[in-house]
Amino acid sequence: MNRTVHSALNDPLITTELAADEAGVTTATIRKWVQRGHLRSAGTQGRRRLYRLEDVFAAERTTYRARRRDH
Repeated sequence: MNRTVHSALNDPLITTELAADEAGVTTATIRKWVQRGHLRSAGTQGRRRLYRLEDVFAAERTTYRARRRDH
C-alpha cells in the first residue's frame, strides 16, 4: 500500500506510520503531538489520518525546543 498521497496543493501527505519513521519517533508520539495541538491532520484516506511532511517536521522542532527549555 502506498503510504504517500498528494494534497490539492501537491504537498505530500503521509500516514502516521511514515510520519513517525521520518521524525524518528513512535506512532504514539505522533498521536500525542496531535492531542497536544502540535500537529494537525491534513486529511484522511479511509480511516487513516494523513499529515503534511512539513507539519511533522515543524511539530518535531516545536517539541524539541520545549524539551530543551524544560531541562
